[in-house]
Amino acid sequence: MSMLPFSLEHPVIQNLVTDNVTVVEGEMAIISCRVKNNDDSVIQLLNPNRQTIYFRDMRPLKDSRFQLVNFSDNELRVSLSNVSLSDEGRYVCQLYTDPPQEAYAEITVLIPPGNPIIEARDEVLSEGNETEMTCTAMSSKPAAIIRWMKGDKELPGKPKVELTYDKMYTVTSRLTFTVSKEDDGVPVICIVDHPAVKDFQAQKYLEVQYKPEVKIVVEFPQGLTREGENLELSCKFRGKPEPQRVNWLKVDDDVPSHAVITGADLYIENLNKSYNGTYRCVASNSIGEAYDDYTLYVYGTDLVTDRYSLNVKRSFSSTVTDFVFSSHSDSRAGEGAPRTVDHAVIGGVVAVVVFAMLCLLIVLGRYFARHKGTYFTHEAKGADDAADADTAIINAEGGHTNSDEKKEYYI
Repeated sequence: MSMLPFSLEHPVIQNLVTDNVTVVEGEMAIISCRVKNNDDSVIQLLNPNRQTIYFRDMRPLKDSRFQLVNFSDNELRVSLSNVSLSDEGRYVCQLYTDPPQEAYAEITVLIPPGNPIIEARDEVLSEGNETEMTCTAMSSKPAAIIRWMKGDKELPGKPKVELTYDKMYTVTSRLTFTVSKEDDGVPVICIVDHPAVKDFQAQKYLEVQYKPEVKIVVEFPQGLTREGENLELSCKFRGKPEPQRVNWLKVDDDVPSHAVITGADLYIENLNKSYNGTYRCVASNSIGEAYDDYTLYVYGTDLVTDRYSLNVKRSFSSTVTDFVFSSHSDSRAGEGAPRTVDHAVIGGVVAVVVFAMLCLLIVLGRYFARHKGTYFTHEAKGADDAADADTAIINAEGGHTNSDEKKEYYI
């Protein structure tokens, strides 16, 4: 009972402090035992097994990895080099006071994972197919986090974490996605996040095969096609693998007998209207085939008639939907080449507009002339049935009843 007042009058003040340490395996850890107000008490450092590492500035433990960094009345600082997982635990800073004081420094050892291993189920892919990749980060502590990037877009993976017999973690992430032709040559990157390493990653480039893309380009003429001129078409294409077969054909008819086909180019001399129709370039590879169409319309010498026919055919063709693989070209509008300004067309349009405005003005003038307003006054009342002007004045009412006496003649 007598000890209670004593403990209240003489409370124990904790003068000893230390810090927890996190260190990567193989690197150096620093343990610091610090005293706020030292009264010449002895400081010592113990390992997790309560073995004395340092007593003041002396090292009883025969482990040369521990070295004295600093010793003074207020601090005992010790380094531990080449840290391993077996060094992990709680170290004790002890101050010989009455009663003795202790402070605890927890050493945590980080073990980085091995180089990430990325594997693909398919080495070569076809557009539209689904593929799967896995990335593995082995033997780390703590467990690593794996992220996926396809180009500059992040994709979600499905991680699986395993704890091995030596208390290490192995993480495997599985990624599933569908590829398109735009993915050809794009890197898929496995990024490993771990506190012991930075910028840890592995990548694999996608190889995607896809069917050809086809486009017909008009090399000549650079505008409308007319009788007597030549036509040169070039079929541009790309695909993976490279298309091996390129064919020219005319839809619903035969290609003109004197047309020259050289590889992907079609050349027709001395055009006439019998060559009108749709010409198609077809390219194919092992993945599939695709084509592009070009509609040839040869203009005759009568441009006015041809232009009227062109407008009618345009109105009809605007309701037709092209096939999904075709980016249809049409020589009637000069598609596929830079259009030239036809001044005759502009002059014709202006003439039509001016003529229409003149007709409108004439119609409006006749309309207003026929519907002009009639105004009646009492001065002219009764004059509507008069044979001439004098009679109308005589018959008029409104104060002119004595007009006979007041008639005047002018010579």
